[in-house]
Amino acid sequence: MKTKLITNISQLLLITLVAGLFAGCAVTRPISDVALGAGGAYLGHELSNGDPLATAAGAAGGVILSEGLHYAAKKQSDKAYAAGYDKGKSDAVKQQYWLYVALQKQRNQVANVRLYPVQLPEQRIDGVTFQPSTKLLRIEE
Repeated sequence: MKTKLITNISQLLLITLVAGLFAGCAVTRPISDVALGAGGAYLGHELSNGDPLATAAGAAGGVILSEGLHYAAKKQSDKAYAAGYDKGKSDAVKQQYWLYVALQKQRNQVANVRLYPVQLPEQRIDGVTFQPSTKLLRIEE
């Protein structure tokens, strides 16, 4: 009887595993919950000599273990995502910085600069009198 039960459970777990591999990542959580719940129920059943309460407790323990593993994996995945996001922001800022530096280098290499004198007359602005002067107007081409 025990060997037939073990064979049936093994076949069920194998079919569940194969179905999970074909289904992809979207259904791994329910499949692992079922598989670990079934494994816990089997262990509870075998260790307690068929006590229904121990079988149910084993199943619940398997599901709790499965959920705990999924929680830990998601937490690790979220941590890795946040680290990658921060690295990406940092790289984008560095890229902008070096683009700005390159623009400044191009700007400082002026091919032709001319200075034109401009005569400023005496003027009064807000009660302050400015004397006539000559300023140079810089033109870059």
